[in-house]
Amino acid sequence: MIRSAPSRRHVLKLAAAAAAIAAGPIGRAKANALEGYWVTVIGAGCAGLAAARALADKGATVTVLEAKPHIGGRLLTDWSMGAPFEVGAGWIHGPEGGNPATELAQTIGAELFVTDDDNLVVYDQAGAPVPDAALYQLDEDYWALLEKIDETLETRDRRSLRDAIEDISPNSLKDPLIRWALSAFTEFSTGGPIEKLSATQFDEDDVYPGADVILAGGYDKILGPLADGLDIRLNTKVTGVEYEKGEGAYIFTDQGRFEADFVVCTAPLGVLKAGTIAFDPPLPSSHQKRIDRLPMGNVTKVALKFPTAFWPVDVQYFGFMDAVKGKWPYFLSYRTFTDANILVALSFGDYAAVAEAKSDAEIWAEIKQVMSRAWPGVVDPEQMIVTRWSQDPETLGAYSYTGVGVFEDDYDDLREPIEDVVFLAGEHTYFDFHGTTHGAYMTGLMAAEEILDQV
Repeated sequence: MIRSAPSRRHVLKLAAAAAAIAAGPIGRAKANALEGYWVTVIGAGCAGLAAARALADKGATVTVLEAKPHIGGRLLTDWSMGAPFEVGAGWIHGPEGGNPATELAQTIGAELFVTDDDNLVVYDQAGAPVPDAALYQLDEDYWALLEKIDETLETRDRRSLRDAIEDISPNSLKDPLIRWALSAFTEFSTGGPIEKLSATQFDEDDVYPGADVILAGGYDKILGPLADGLDIRLNTKVTGVEYEKGEGAYIFTDQGRFEADFVVCTAPLGVLKAGTIAFDPPLPSSHQKRIDRLPMGNVTKVALKFPTAFWPVDVQYFGFMDAVKGKWPYFLSYRTFTDANILVALSFGDYAAVAEAKSDAEIWAEIKQVMSRAWPGVVDPEQMIVTRWSQDPETLGAYSYTGVGVFEDDYDDLREPIEDVVFLAGEHTYFDFHGTTHGAYMTGLMAAEEILDQV
């Protein structure tokens, strides 16, 4: 009964935008338009594979370099529990209106399951279920608060969301339900803490219509057609890129040197911020300043498989209120779409990094304490998987978010070609759809179009 937090912007232009990409220069070009050109793609995530597929289909000789031992990057499905646990991206957000991720899923005949946001039970700090009437009121209060901020603040206001709430509606943060919703919905959807989110820009991105869905057979299955036949070098870490206008580039890795006419770099924002890929010459100051300014967010997931279910098996989502914001406020139950006794606990905001610094045993002790408030008979899990994206050296975070002082062009201008040789792509280069699989995919197609423009 509480709506997950979508953008306030219109969605009518989205289908047209997706169609424009599909029908752009890449779609119109002859099959051999790029024959004789060599392209190196850094990263075999959704953006990298999209670019590589589009370029290879037009005749380019493409090599994809991936530091991890698998394709997909932050799109990774773990089957070790007997059911698909999405380590990274978990939902197709807004599957209708021409969402490219849905089209990829349809290509492989994937079974889509709607995760009903309204199928939710929230427990207070004492473990008692919050009455439906209170949740309905929360829905109204939550959206009224966001609308009030939107109406009150000017676009270039540099307050954080938390500071804006303190100034405009100081009693809101004293309301435990509002605090819970700001974490379970706002911090979840954005990947950033309310203390660092831009009050005016945090929800100005776009969304496709429709209720979010999961892929019952595993999200990373959509990558198969993209990767088919490509030259993908796994376990190959890129350490440097030397480039020159009109001359192409050398790409240095721990497996040797590669040469290319063009480079598409889809390394995650966290990696770019860390500077682990040395560019020579350095990236233009306009690009580097934006990379420095954009923050990388985090969401921690913990998959727990139990011998029996001790929770209501007909409920999709559970909320748990806590004095510490972001401390396991949201749970997804697998029992609504599989027979597996699996719960996924999620942590958001600043607490996600705190959680990831703990041992698995410490994390389970916390989660057990949270669940035991509401459910008797909590038992230890048979299996447990913890994501630690902020500690992964090949990602250093989950996805970008719109922090204080960040605006649309900080994302979009990163797609500007660098000396007509290097092209950046990835979710962090597209404001409208940052933090999404479909956004990453679309930037890969955009980079391919830019290269075709050069030719």
